[in-house]
Amino acid sequence: MPDLSTPAQPLKTDSSGSVSRRVTFTQYEPRVDESPRSTVAKIETRNVNFHYGTTQALFDISMSIPQQRVTALIGPSGCGKSTFLRTLNRMNDLIEGRQISGEVLIDGTNIYHPDVDVVALRKRVGMVFQKSNPFPKSIYENVAYGPRIAGVSRRSVLDGIVEQALKNAGLWDEVSHRLRDSALNLSGGQQQRLCIARTLATNPDVVLMDEPASALDPASTARVEDLIFELKQSYTIVIVTHNMQQAARVSDTTAFFYEGHLVEMGPTPQMFTRPRQKKTEAYITGRFS
Repeated sequence: MPDLSTPAQPLKTDSSGSVSRRVTFTQYEPRVDESPRSTVAKIETRNVNFHYGTTQALFDISMSIPQQRVTALIGPSGCGKSTFLRTLNRMNDLIEGRQISGEVLIDGTNIYHPDVDVVALRKRVGMVFQKSNPFPKSIYENVAYGPRIAGVSRRSVLDGIVEQALKNAGLWDEVSHRLRDSALNLSGGQQQRLCIARTLATNPDVVLMDEPASALDPASTARVEDLIFELKQSYTIVIVTHNMQQAARVSDTTAFFYEGHLVEMGPTPQMFTRPRQKKTEAYITGRFS
């Protein structure tokens, strides 16, 4: 169990204020976001515990995730990041033998209340997975799939939804002339942006991303990161990443998980330059992974 009480010493900086560590803001400049900081919580979790059978994966996780901001979840493999992410739209419900306690509130409503419609919840809280998973259908039908399932059948309405979702995902200019082509013919980066468009087509409030760029080349990763930065103007985004540079570049808030515990959470610049806990400092500086 991590020592959550031990404060970290401020990380050393050079004359320019850059952090002297393996992952630095000198090499990977965070974006400058001049939009007003949101202080309104979109999601709140209260003492969330999660078990896979007899194995406990999350311990009393309480946090507040601001709306229309990017929150990055970082930490070593197996520390509970993805498990926690999946509690936010009840994807873990599909796991046999799982047990969860505590509350997950979205706009003040506990999504684990028995009266909650889980299908409606997952439209509202979309998910983008680590590996792009386009359906073996056309580009158009991939994006139109969710709205069709929701009962939208009018072609002109579907056309508008597909176009807007592809534009929001930064893909429209690349595929507008071949919407009837198979989605499987797209490049890896395009397939991942198509999956993001498919998620946006259901008009969610929240977009969850589980390492969305880990399988992409640097150019495609940069496009996805650009897209994340743009999308937060309209959506609340929670992203799991093992890439410290990516967390520094795209997120407003960073939460560090270790062995199922939330060790520390705060504004990303503070987390990367003045972490409060020694374990956070050790992870960010690469002294353990």
